[in-house]
Parts: sequence; structure tokens; C-alpha cells
Amino acid sequence: MPSFKSKEARLSARWVILFLLISTSLLVPATSYSSHKKAIMSQKVKIMFYHAYENYLAHAFPHDELKPLTKTFTDSLSELGNLNLQHLPQNYNGSALTLIESLSSLVILGNNTEFERAVLWLSDNLSFNVDARVNLFECNIRVLGGLVSAHILATDSASRLVQGLYKNQLLNLAEDLGQRFLRAFDTPTGLPYAWINLKYGVMENETTETSTSGCGSLILEMGALSRLTGDSRYEAAALCALRKLWSMRSSLNLLGTTLDVITGEWIEYSSGIGAGVDSFYEYLLKAHILFGRDEFWNMFHSAYVAVQKYFRHGPWYHEADMRSGKATYWQLTSLQAFWPGLQILVGDVSAANSSHREFFHVWEMFGVLPERYLLDQEMLHPTEKYYPLRPELAESTFYLYQATKDPWYLEVGESIMNSLNKYTRVEGGYASIRDVKTMILEDHQHSFFLAETCKYLYLLFNDSFLANENYIFTTEGHPLPVQSSWHERIPSAYTPDNGTFMKSEDSVIRESAMSLQVCPATYLTRSGGPQAESACHIPDARVDHRCQNDQQCGIDSINCRKRTCSIAGYCGLWLNA
Repeated sequence: MPSFKSKEARLSARWVILFLLISTSLLVPATSYSSHKKAIMSQKVKIMFYHAYENYLAHAFPHDELKPLTKTFTDSLSELGNLNLQHLPQNYNGSALTLIESLSSLVILGNNTEFERAVLWLSDNLSFNVDARVNLFECNIRVLGGLVSAHILATDSASRLVQGLYKNQLLNLAEDLGQRFLRAFDTPTGLPYAWINLKYGVMENETTETSTSGCGSLILEMGALSRLTGDSRYEAAALCALRKLWSMRSSLNLLGTTLDVITGEWIEYSSGIGAGVDSFYEYLLKAHILFGRDEFWNMFHSAYVAVQKYFRHGPWYHEADMRSGKATYWQLTSLQAFWPGLQILVGDVSAANSSHREFFHVWEMFGVLPERYLLDQEMLHPTEKYYPLRPELAESTFYLYQATKDPWYLEVGESIMNSLNKYTRVEGGYASIRDVKTMILEDHQHSFFLAETCKYLYLLFNDSFLANENYIFTTEGHPLPVQSSWHERIPSAYTPDNGTFMKSEDSVIRESAMSLQVCPATYLTRSGGPQAESACHIPDARVDHRCQNDQQCGIDSINCRKRTCSIAGYCGLWLNA
């Protein structure tokens, strides 16, 4: 499509306007974050996005991702990413992954014209009938999620496309892809294979190993596809896999990291909230928000309390053995930085703020967030010291600002943006960092830089897209609308006085803010006692912490452990269990 290639002609006027707007920031005092300064920051993020986007179109389109240093491409979604241009299969044109990932970002940035051009190109050219082995999880969150979200944006009341041009082409492509996914679920356990050939299905001798995220983070995209098409098979397959996975949890409500889809046995028993597990927790809560099913909330509630109890150490989260809860690895991984944003959705603002500040402290130490940092040794991991333009810290910063409106988070966002421009911007786009100590660059601009990193930074400074709307974002940053028609049952409205105490046959059980599904900041005990400090917190019955039995002691706000009554008559964490 010629319009994608004509970079200079379409951008020169735009950049002149944007740079003129940015230059006016000198007129605003630096000590305040005025609405004018927020506008300037959002325009700077636009420049970042279009620098990455236009270079992709000029040098890599229609292939998957851009290599900004050499201004070439990589087809990273599939095994074709290992091949050079001259070795590509005949007539292979790529999946235009970065273009798909950019669709919702274009809408959020207000560029409906480019959104329309991209939608129409994909409608005419994209095909999944290719002999390519793809990762089910990555293809689901990036491609299926991108198509489903863009279809919704193309058909909502905003009328972003010229009337009559769009006839559900993206939804048709999404359904075609979803049908190809279903073959991965044909296992004795219902857990899907991690890899599938889009044309031929599961190949002979395919690996049976997958991750918790890989088989437990499919419900948003496949559930949305079922809601849009009326075909329940997609949601049913994802839900069956999720239920099987949850049934494999330990008695501590912990899960491992990797497992076998044929035997249903765990391979790696150690896990945390980072790589291999992260989006599993995220999708439990977001599926409850999107579909209104209490089953998802009950899973998340149990899983969240277990995480706080066995993984949390102050503001940090280490890894632990799912069977014993004993710590295994004391390390920060960059993917963990999504957790504060998830805690905001729970209403656990205090805990979210505490962890977020530690992640940002590490960012400030190195200029970016390293992939892995060893907490017990206070040093970088010897091999995983790269930064691939990940979005998680920007994502959590956006959520925390939305919850608190504290301008400090705007300063964090500005710092992230300045670091990205200082260390990763090159003539051909934005490059990953191979070593955060030397800032040597890697020749790869991941599609999630456009789908998430730029998107969350823009929304931090300009959230007009969210005005009068209610969205949840998938783990790849694709917005899905929360609407009652997708809910099997609209969740009950909870208020601080609607049941602080729950009666059982034997006793009165005091509930946490999380059990009641209210924000901890507004949750009060029946007696008007102290506010809950976290989602799992149940204050002691008496403000002086005196007690006569364990029932008068609550749940600790830091680690979600049950407090007990000592011989001296005081509530505390007296037991090691």
C-alpha cells in the first residue's frame, strides 16, 4: 500500500506542528504539572510512537518486526524469524505483526485516517493459511487480541471508518485464527500445546511443555471472540484449560511455572509473579471484570492471597516452591513490574505504591529496568541484563496515576520517556538494550513497544480516550470494552456497610475488603475501626490489639497471614505457618 511508504510527505507538516507545541513548554514553570505540560508530554510520546511506526512501515512492513539498527526486518512471531530474506518461503509476505499491534494505539492517539488505511490493508492482504509454527500464547495476545480489539473500535459508536468500507473483515480474520487455535487444545487434559502450525495444526513430535501463562492466559481474547461471533467453542476451550490448570494448584493455592499438557504434571515447581506466570494472575481478575463470572473472582481471590502470603517480602516478591511455599529465587524480573497495576484494579493502592517505587528505584539505578536483578546479591543477573523496551513499569505508572492523581507519577512517566529517548532511540526506530551497564544496543524493535509502551505513556498524560468509557486492557495492551451484555450476571454492588460481617452456623466471620470486593481505602469495620490497609487486610477486633482468642485477631496487611492471640493476650504474627 503506497501510503505506508510515503514517510516524508505525510509527516513533515505534522512534525513541524508537534515541535512547535513542544517548544512552548519553556513558557510553563517546571515546578508544576499543568494541563499544558501534560499536553506537551503527550505530544512527545506521539513523536516517539510515529518515529517507531513510520520506520517499521518504511523498512520492515509487511513483516513482523523492525530491526532498527540495520533497517531490516524479522518475522519473530514464528520460526521464520530465524530465516534471512533470501531464504523466505515463496510468496511469504509476513503477518504484519507490528501493524496489527499498532491498531488500537492509532485510535488512542486520534489517528483515525491511518487506522482506516491499516484496517483496509489487513482486510485485503492478511492470511493465516501459511506453513508457519507459531507460539499459541504470543499469537493469541498479539494477533488475535489485536484483531478483536480493532474490530470493536472499528464498529463502535465513534464512527472511525468511512461508512460502508468496513464489513467485519477483522472479525472474520480473528475467527479464522481462532479456529486454527482450537487444534492446539486436542489433548487428554484440555491444556493446549504451546506451539502450533497455522496451516497443519500440531506437528508430529511437538513439545508437550508449556507455561502457566501459556495455557492460562487465553480467556480474554478467546472469550471476546465467542461473544462477538456467537460461537462458544473458543471461550469453552480457554475456560476448560483454565479450570484444569487451577485444579493443579497446590494445597497452598500456588502454581508452578511449566507443565506437560499430555500428562498434566508439573515440570517446574518454582514460580513467582514474573515470567511464565504473570498474565495468569492478570487474566483471572480481568476475566471477572469483563465477563462478570464469580468463578474467576474466586480463583483470583485465593491466588492473590497466596501470592501475598508466600511470595511477598516487604515491597518485593521473590519466587517460591509451590509445594512448600519456601523461597527459591530472590530476584526482580522486569515482567513483575505489571503487578502494581494489577493491584490498583483490586484497590490495593498502598501495596501497589510500595512495590512501584522500588521498581522505579531500580530503573533510576540503571537508566532502564534490567530483565533480571538478583535481590539477595544486589547485582545484575550475569546473562539477563538486557532491556527489550518492555512496557510494564509504564503500565503500572499509568494505573497508579489514574487511582491517585499524584503528579509524582507524571514525573516518573517523563523520566521513563526521557530514558527511552536517550538510550534507545536511533535513526531507524527504537532499539532494545543488550546490556544495561554498557547500554550497548540490540537490533530489535519489539511490536509491544508500539502496542503497550508508547500507549501507556500516552494515556498517562492524555486519557481522553477513556472519557465516559470503561475498558480493560489485555496483557498486550489491547482495549476491550466492559459491557453488561457480555456479563452472565452483573456483579452485585458492594458498599462498605453491606455486610462487613458474614454469619456462619457457628460464628460470625469478619471479612476483608477483598472478600467484599470493595476498595481497601473505603472499607471500615462495623465498629468504625481503622481503615483496611490492603485488599486482604482484616483489622484486629480491638484497636489496642488485645484479644482473648484467635477469632479476635485479623489478617496482616503486609503478607496476608492470619494473626493469632498470644498467651499474654495480644494479636500478632506469632506462628510461622
